[in-house]
Amino acid sequence: MRIGFAGLGHLGKEIARRLISEGIELVVWNRTKEKALDLGVPVADTPADLIKQVDRVFLIVFDSQASEEVIFGKGGFVEGDVKGKTIIDMTTNHYAYAERAYQELKKYGAYYLDAPVLGSVVPAQKGQLVMLVGGDKEKYEENLPLFEKFCRKIYYVGKAGNGTKLKLINNIVLGGIMEILAEAIAIGELAGFDRELLISILSEGAGKSYILDVKKQKLLDEDFSTHFSVDLIYKDLHYAQDLLRDVKAFSFALQNVKEAYGKARSMGLGELDFSAVYKIFKRT
Repeated sequence: MRIGFAGLGHLGKEIARRLISEGIELVVWNRTKEKALDLGVPVADTPADLIKQVDRVFLIVFDSQASEEVIFGKGGFVEGDVKGKTIIDMTTNHYAYAERAYQELKKYGAYYLDAPVLGSVVPAQKGQLVMLVGGDKEKYEENLPLFEKFCRKIYYVGKAGNGTKLKLINNIVLGGIMEILAEAIAIGELAGFDRELLISILSEGAGKSYILDVKKQKLLDEDFSTHFSVDLIYKDLHYAQDLLRDVKAFSFALQNVKEAYGKARSMGLGELDFSAVYKIFKRT
């Protein structure tokens, strides 16, 4: 059985590699075709061409605008043979778009799973991602064996849009913890303490967290090569603000955390790993 895969950014490419290593026969598409060539699998010319060759396709792109272009735009999936096929969208979308994409694809006789993942490049390499799946339960169950090849935990969360809402709630925490860790480390350095000592103490105290564990070396080395970018967390927190508005919630932290990453973007750090937010607090 051949599976389609569209979107070979930092995370998408590692998921594709993982699937290939697990014996899955992939056909791929990427906007920049050259980025697909080293996978050693067939490369489709367009999303429409890709979906003609498979009965299900994974999609993971930057945002909802990009997802909409791949699915519904010129040369998109719906211009191929989409009827009866399943699109598994792992993009961190706007929840309203995920709901709309599900309904629109039903008109074409196709299925849409809203399936964002928690985790980035390293968990993907190890098959340790967590997936949040919204959509038709029958299609979730049908594709579960595929999800298990790169995820350690998969949650079925009900209707399309719910996966995305939960991912945005998670990323409020993700962005906030990373920002406060960066701020605390920079403050400690300004107070005259060594960064390695600060990170070690935070690791044993209030800063002890999965995020510090995985970003510790990046902060020590100031190696901000991208696993999950500043641009992506900023986009996710922007979508999260819409969720707060729609459910009539409030947050004392979200706006300030988002604008910390906004500051990083204004400094030209948008394409770097989101741990690069440290640089806005550090004085050199």
